[in-house]
Amino acid sequence: MPKLNPGGEAAPAGRHSRGRRVSSSLSEINVVPLVDVMLVLLIIFMVTAPMIQRGVDVNLPRARNANQIVGERLEVTVPATYRQNHMVYLGTEAIRVEVLQERVRQKMEHANPKDVYLRGDGDVRLQDLSEIFGRLMGGGVEHVAIVTKDVGDR
Repeated sequence: MPKLNPGGEAAPAGRHSRGRRVSSSLSEINVVPLVDVMLVLLIIFMVTAPMIQRGVDVNLPRARNANQIVGERLEVTVPATYRQNHMVYLGTEAIRVEVLQERVRQKMEHANPKDVYLRGDGDVRLQDLSEIFGRLMGGGVEHVAIVTKDVGDR
């Protein structure tokens, strides 16, 4: 607040001759619109994130004695496009078949039991599956299980 001189006397000459300047500057940022925008973006990302994540589409062959697999497992998926691009999926990661053996060897160092579940599309040739089977065995895998669907499943 500005100072007032008592008795109406003039202020002494010097640095206070003009009096103090009173300024009301806005030094605070209004964060309410920022919070509103961030909440709207959070909701948008929460709604769209599940739609973006997709697995690998594989048409599994059917078998009568298909058992459900429980627990953690290392899956190798061979899609129908294997003949064109020689890509397989180790879990959900797409890799070239040439590096499959080394990547499986790295995963099998600390795994016990050393089992791999092989998922192949119904259109994949037996020759391609046997090539991948050989690479898995060369990578230190002890057991390879082929994943199928039950005849009644769609």
